[in-house]
Amino acid sequence: MPREQLVPVAPGVDLWVEERGDPDAPAVLLVMGAASSGLLWPPELVTALAREHRVVVYDHRDTGRSTGGSTYALRDLATDAVAVLDALGIERAHVVGMSLGGMLVQLLLLDHPDRLRSATLICTGALGGAPGEESAGPSAELLAFWATMAEPRDDDAELAWRVEHWRLLNGTGTPFDPAEWARTEQRAAAHAGGFRSALPHATADQSGLERGAELASVVVPRLVVEAPADPAYPPPAAGHLAAALGPAARLVTVPGMGHALAGAVLPEFLAVLTDHLSRSGRAARQHGEDATDHEEHRP
Repeated sequence: MPREQLVPVAPGVDLWVEERGDPDAPAVLLVMGAASSGLLWPPELVTALAREHRVVVYDHRDTGRSTGGSTYALRDLATDAVAVLDALGIERAHVVGMSLGGMLVQLLLLDHPDRLRSATLICTGALGGAPGEESAGPSAELLAFWATMAEPRDDDAELAWRVEHWRLLNGTGTPFDPAEWARTEQRAAAHAGGFRSALPHATADQSGLERGAELASVVVPRLVVEAPADPAYPPPAAGHLAAALGPAARLVTVPGMGHALAGAVLPEFLAVLTDHLSRSGRAARQHGEDATDHEEHRP
């Protein structure tokens, strides 16, 4: 059964957190992207991971059932992830980040490497200042669509806008299923009590993210998942990130994947992710690190 709680991360700020799976199993922390609650992780993915792991999903500030309205920087969202681990007594976790979540995982790799058993970075780019050639950035069509984000809409129009957003994010590598994403958005809205604005994340302080040059120092096992049809972080964004993370970083491409964990790519993505978790677990056992995996963290 899912286990839910509210975790205080700052004065007046509480995050909704849900756990699934064996509490004594190795933990997996799922960190979603900007303006997205934890319910944007596909239920099939969470269920599959929970068969062998203690899976933790949570709502960022200003998403889902978490508190909104306070002033914060995007880098504070990385600190929130550590606060979630602390509240749950988790010493170390496999941490998986999607989009902005992938950037937050990079900050965790730099500032809290002792809390990560492994890192998986999906549909994201390197922090600013990383060496090498960056990608061209989001497509012109996507940028134009984002410019309409703040326009007023009723619930029906908002749902239609969000489904169209997912169509653009999905890219052209796999067929788009509008009904799939309508269900996803309706489930997230029911969880939150309505559609929540994306503007707080879009307007949050972005300072402190120019740390890409530091990524080469990372030693935690790390996987970068490349989505070749991603219009937000198009190739070679994933390759640039993997290179910045050093020669031991693994880069794996999920064919046809865009900037979305769509049902059409989920089986292949899940196979890539579970393989990485297994590899990281074996590496930890070889280095005698498993004894720390289930210890209670005491700040």
